[in-house]
Amino acid sequence: MCGNNMSAPLPAVVPAARKATAAVIFLHGLGDTGHGWAEAFAGIRSSHIKYICPHAPVMPVTLNMNMAMPSWFDIIGLSPDSHEDESGIKQAAESVKALIEQEVKNGIPSNRIILGGFSQGPINSTNRDISILQCHGDCDPLVPLMFGSLTVEKLKSLVNPSNVTFKVYEGMMHSSCQQEMMDVKQFIDKLLPPID
Repeated sequence: MCGNNMSAPLPAVVPAARKATAAVIFLHGLGDTGHGWAEAFAGIRSSHIKYICPHAPVMPVTLNMNMAMPSWFDIIGLSPDSHEDESGIKQAAESVKALIEQEVKNGIPSNRIILGGFSQGPINSTNRDISILQCHGDCDPLVPLMFGSLTVEKLKSLVNPSNVTFKVYEGMMHSSCQQEMMDVKQFIDKLLPPID
């Protein structure tokens, strides 16, 4: 790492096994890194897709008693009416935008790039026709299923509701499971089929 305290190491990357014609940029959750997700994508990868798992900068997180940890932005609280770190969210969005721009420069069209994430993951209302897969464990103690349900309803108000899929995994905590990863693979492969 170099630069200011907001810098982060280079992303963990799972290269395409052949020429990359698509990319998945996947943001990890609070306190994590991209390494574990890169390993997960290596297990389900499609040969024409490059998987990019960036690492959030280390910063104090209000929710965590101001202890420093990898985070895309500060989290003040978990209640729906908690204040949000708007400037931090904008800064994270700029970092993601730079990753997308780099892949476009590398020859991957923007319509062949999927943006995904775990827990602090990304979404906005710029494109109403995007497809969304939201997954949630029914035993998640950190982000209760109720918040997942509220989020999916909000997403349906931002984009075409028929493009939003919400999957709940029985017994899953704040983590992922094999069935979820297979559902993610199926979702990615449907949106990013081979083109050569």
